[in-house]
Amino acid sequence: MIGRLNGTLVDKSPPTLVLDVHGVGYEVDVPMSTFYNLPALGATVTLLTHFVVREDAQLLYGFLTAPERSTFRDLVKISGVGPRTALAILSGLSVAELGAAVSRQDSARLVKVPGIGRKTAERLLLELKGKLGADLGAPAAGALSEAQGDIAQALQALGYNEREAQAALKALPPDVGVSDGIKLALKALNK
Repeated sequence: MIGRLNGTLVDKSPPTLVLDVHGVGYEVDVPMSTFYNLPALGATVTLLTHFVVREDAQLLYGFLTAPERSTFRDLVKISGVGPRTALAILSGLSVAELGAAVSRQDSARLVKVPGIGRKTAERLLLELKGKLGADLGAPAAGALSEAQGDIAQALQALGYNEREAQAALKALPPDVGVSDGIKLALKALNK
């Protein structure tokens, strides 16, 4: 079992990267959330990995954070969800967003992920309910008011990533309305 790799990033082409570990190049598939946070080529990277052995292939999946790997492992345990589907889910939703969707039982959010239909979304919500929503979604959902959640979604729809949206939310007054909040957040992001 390969649980972690530490090496030099020598190639990256979504969703695959090559990590040189003491002269051995490991091909690792990563979700886009990990891919976007990778350093430049030639830098040292540490990835937590999940190793899959099939009859026709041996595959490595990598993650920058333990919650991503843990969520990936929870996803692949669900009937009908393989590693590729789990990567697509983690590429379309952050772990916190997935947790919030599970805690709210929001199948519409999951259906927006390419390759996830209504039935798969409902099965995911059912299977992950006690595992993911309680651990990750409840604190994230409780930390944001409904207006702040709407502001964050609007910013992400405008092309800002989750980290930028969260940073903009921190600069807003706690009781701001959605319309005013979006305007203030956009001003803060454009500075």
